[in-house]
Amino acid sequence: MQNFLIYGFAGKGIGKSIPMATEFSRHRRNIASSGFSGTIQFRFAPMNLPNQLTVARFFFTILFVIALSSEWPFCHLVGLIVFIAAGITDYLDGSIARRRNLITDFGKLMDPLADKIMIAAAFICLIPLYAIQPWVAIVVISREFLITGLRLIAASKSIILPAEKLGKHKTAWQITTVIYFLLLLSISEFDKAGMLNELFWWAWAYKVGGAIITYITVALTLYSGGKYFWKNRTLISWE
Repeated sequence: MQNFLIYGFAGKGIGKSIPMATEFSRHRRNIASSGFSGTIQFRFAPMNLPNQLTVARFFFTILFVIALSSEWPFCHLVGLIVFIAAGITDYLDGSIARRRNLITDFGKLMDPLADKIMIAAAFICLIPLYAIQPWVAIVVISREFLITGLRLIAASKSIILPAEKLGKHKTAWQITTVIYFLLLLSISEFDKAGMLNELFWWAWAYKVGGAIITYITVALTLYSGGKYFWKNRTLISWE
């Protein structure tokens, strides 16, 4: 999303878009010094749909954390539904932005940030549920912080580092891991409510199956992060 300052000359309907707020003051002074006595108008351009979906993911994350931190009946099922909805927005914002040519600097920065916050929140919430070990969440979150730091370094040099395909695959595996555990926890809630019987396979799926998918996710998380750092290593000054 880009903010625009629009100024128009009264009675003529002529306008011009200026991308920075500081530019507005400079152009206003120039207009005033020229002796012109017209009006100057200011407004923001509307946020496009992909960016709206990105922002929506932040709110979905808040709802997700509230659900998993509560003791409501079927709270895990609610968390699962909210998390899937957030994952759908993650797919749609990028797809729509590319298809409609709505790629913006805001989207390049905030889309991966929204992913990181959503994933970090999910992995932290899974620890008290004995779904993952604390070290798994530490690895995942540390990787995201390091990549964010690299992007901040790039931004200080007026360089935008967008998310790459391997990073998207990593995110997809992380989302799959969260959904896997939440699905099993939701099934357990139905069992506790007397709606299901003889879930003899559940413990194996939660422990063994969960461990397999978790290790795959951790491996991909480390590999994608290492490759991203190596590709952009010239941005880092060691002096």
